[in-house]
Amino acid sequence: MSFFRTLARPMLASSFVIAGVDKLQNADDTAQQLSPLLRKAAASLPFKSDEKTLARVIGGTQVGAGVLFGLGKFSRLSATLLTVISLLNTFVEWRSADISSKEGRENRRNQFLKNLSLSGGALLASVDTAGKPGLAWRAEHLAADARRNASHLAADARKTTNKKLHKADKVVRRAVEQATGA
Repeated sequence: MSFFRTLARPMLASSFVIAGVDKLQNADDTAQQLSPLLRKAAASLPFKSDEKTLARVIGGTQVGAGVLFGLGKFSRLSATLLTVISLLNTFVEWRSADISSKEGRENRRNQFLKNLSLSGGALLASVDTAGKPGLAWRAEHLAADARRNASHLAADARKTTNKKLHKADKVVRRAVEQATGA
C-alpha cells in the first residue's frame, strides 16, 4: 500500500466510524430519523425485524466497514458499503433538515455537500485497485490468453495432422507400388 493510501484511508474512514458509533449509541434517534425508509425495509425482509434493530445494523455495518477500510482490509468491498450508507445518510439528512430559516437552509446545503463529498471519496475508493489489475482487466486478459493458446494448439494440431497425413500418403503409395509391382 502506498504512503498516500496508508494515510488517506484512515482519514476517510474516521468520519464513517464515528458516525456509525453515534448511530449505535443513539439507535432510537437513528430509527426515528430513518423511520420511513426502515419501515419499508422491515416490511420487505423475509423475517420479523423492527426499525431500531435495523438502525443498529446500519450503524454496526458503518463501523465495521469503516474499520476494515481504515485498516486496508477488504477495502473495495468496505468502501462500497460505506458509499451506500453515505448516500442513504445524505438523503435522510437532506429530507429531515430544518429549512425554516436562512441559517437552516445554509446548514442543510453545507451538510449535503459534505455528505456528498464523503460519498464521492468512498465511491472512488471502491474502484481503487491499488495499482493492481481489476477483475475486468484480468478477465479480459485471461480470455485473450485462452484465445492465443487455443490458436497455438490448433496450429500444432494442423501441423501434426498434416505430418501424419503425409506419412500415411507415403505408406499408401508404397503399398500401391508394391501391389502393382512397379
